[in-house]
Amino acid sequence: MIANLLRAGLLTAALAIAGCTGSDVDALTAGGGAKAEKQLSPKVLAAMKTKGMSRSSPVMARIFKEEGKLEIWKQKTNGRYDIIASYDICKWSGKLGPKFIEGDRQAPEGFYTVRPAQMNPRSSYHLAFNMGYPNAYDRANGRTGQHLMVHGACSSSGCYAVTDEQIEEIYAFGRDAFRGGQTEFQIQAFPFRMTAANMARYRNDPNFQFWTMLKEGYDQFELTKVPPKVDVCEKRYVFNRIPEGTAAFSPTGACPPSAQPDTLVTAYQSYQKSYDAAFAVAAKKGGKLPPKPSIAGLNEANLVSEWTKKRARGERIPIEPPSLNADGSVTQTARMGRIDSPEGKRQAALDEAAAKKAKAEADKQALALAQAEEKKRQAEAAEAAAAQPVVATGTIASEAAPVAAAPPAEKSGLFGNARKRIANIFGS
Repeated sequence: MIANLLRAGLLTAALAIAGCTGSDVDALTAGGGAKAEKQLSPKVLAAMKTKGMSRSSPVMARIFKEEGKLEIWKQKTNGRYDIIASYDICKWSGKLGPKFIEGDRQAPEGFYTVRPAQMNPRSSYHLAFNMGYPNAYDRANGRTGQHLMVHGACSSSGCYAVTDEQIEEIYAFGRDAFRGGQTEFQIQAFPFRMTAANMARYRNDPNFQFWTMLKEGYDQFELTKVPPKVDVCEKRYVFNRIPEGTAAFSPTGACPPSAQPDTLVTAYQSYQKSYDAAFAVAAKKGGKLPPKPSIAGLNEANLVSEWTKKRARGERIPIEPPSLNADGSVTQTARMGRIDSPEGKRQAALDEAAAKKAKAEADKQALALAQAEEKKRQAEAAEAAAAQPVVATGTIASEAAPVAAAPPAEKSGLFGNARKRIANIFGS
């Protein structure tokens, strides 16, 4: 099937090997020093030889957000591609889902093209290459942003970051392919591996329709092991299509009449039947893992973009970007922070001065209140003491108050009883 695709000329644009100009090749390493010229290891070269690849054969890359993986694929002598290296992504920014606008901190998803001029050997993030965002699809849909990279330094605010050691090897794959004559390579960025089980997990996600569109290109690569020819019409991606006659694809215009090779159509239809059955089973059974958070469209992108602007101005903001919930409510962390910038430091100094002033005023008021309470307590104690009667002590006998005589006590006991008996005898 792949031979038929190649003979049909379907992948001419993707695999054009017209060669880079001298200035393009020089720019791949100019000013980058040893890190930009680092060679692939003997172990990698041996693996390439075993798979029928040369050092300078064409490359492509795939990214999976949820799995945190970046894969490098290289073309073999039979025209097909095979994976040669896989890296753990150190950090990617945002949530699952595409990038919408400048400042939403989303790492892009879609099909992008990297050319020699996008390679940056002098990057402040060790080494880097620009993904090519926004592409024709992004621009047709009004999406904005710039400088979206794959780079080192393990730090990201809208990019895909790996370690410095990893970016040196990834950069070497691209550099050697460009030096071998490849004019551009494709980078495919997905939210996750687009299996039936994963698609079923995310079937209720607001980005599901977008991901279903990407999946067609994903599936066709899985079938052919050749990077798909990518075009845009009616503001959507189309894959491996040849327009009729002199017709051309317009990103915002109607899709022209086009066709795919019969072999690809047949293979894709067969695959789709098995996929639909697997999707139905997975949807009914339920996934073992819960879905990861995803961006809630342009509304959430606008919220995060505004947060980013405030952060850039050094304003005091929640330390994490806000999230838009399904019911329209907004969730944000209580912990506050700011960017470490001159404007941020100036704002921090103003906040600190204001806080000190407020604290001094609060301390002053607390002291005054405590003093007033103490005065009140002392006054109440004095008033209570004045109201108590005075008891005389240390007086002489003549000055003492007279004491009433106690009534005589009734005689009792043995003699008293005898007197009563005698009186009874004599009648008295």
